[in-house]
Amino acid sequence: MTGSQTLGVKVTAIEQITPLIKHFTLARRDGAALPAFSGGSHVIVVMRGADGRVHRNPYSLLSPPGDLGSYQIGVRRMEESRGGSKFMHDVLSVGSALEIANPVNLFPLEKRGRKHLLIAGGIGITPFLAQLEDLAETGSAHELHYCVRAPEHAAFLTRLQRRLDERLHVYYDSAGAAIDYEALLARQPLGTHVYVCGPAGMIERVIATAGACGWPKSHVHWEQFTAPPVGDAFHVFLARADIGIDVEPDHSLLEAIEAAGIEVPYLCRGGVCGFCRTRVLEVDGELLHHDHYLSDTEKSGGKSIMPCVSRARCRKLVLDL
Repeated sequence: MTGSQTLGVKVTAIEQITPLIKHFTLARRDGAALPAFSGGSHVIVVMRGADGRVHRNPYSLLSPPGDLGSYQIGVRRMEESRGGSKFMHDVLSVGSALEIANPVNLFPLEKRGRKHLLIAGGIGITPFLAQLEDLAETGSAHELHYCVRAPEHAAFLTRLQRRLDERLHVYYDSAGAAIDYEALLARQPLGTHVYVCGPAGMIERVIATAGACGWPKSHVHWEQFTAPPVGDAFHVFLARADIGIDVEPDHSLLEAIEAAGIEVPYLCRGGVCGFCRTRVLEVDGELLHHDHYLSDTEKSGGKSIMPCVSRARCRKLVLDL
């Protein structure tokens, strides 16, 4: 996928569902049906600001997969946003035009699973909403454990209660409630698959506890898109294109490359899929890896970088682009 492969959509509804999360409904501008997708899929939303700045952010699809008349996404306003979530919250209104990429699923359900154990934290609930629709269609055993700060931050709670009833377990930090991960993972029947989406600490805890309880790695699934962090400005030379570009503190390396007219393939823009992996030819400083794809050995080797979320602390970086 590249930035040129998009569909034109418009915002047909906006709902403020928690103090920090807005729920957007998007439909094609030409009135046609949207591409099919499965639970766990995301789309890249392209936002073009009046100042010429372009943001491309991944958002999970939370609408029923069987309804292709519109897509629904949930967007949390980030306190330290580089501009994408602020654009969605502050600029968009009903009727606004956007572009989206075709859906991609990097967090699918394992159809052969005997049971599906879903664990969400905060805005990490969004990929599970469409997955729950898929699970209802198949009749597979499942339950959801949902952790949030306080009741007012429990996004989509009414929809979850209606869908899950006693299979929904909600934990409020404000009430001192927390998941007992060891007890939860230890009591699941053989053949269960666990899926987790939320803060990094939650994901790491689930992965570590599952391992300690003897779960096979193939039965533990997680998704965590990383927003590109801000950092020091640095210079990049693209060897094949024979051009140099400057990466500003609040731009990602990938955004700077795209602004120079060079397309780099991607699927997630969140450090997960590995599609934008780029060979490093030279660096006179330190690579700052923020992805979830490269191994520790590959990161320390300094020969590859994921420009969607990673950057450098250097005067000059040379890439094989």
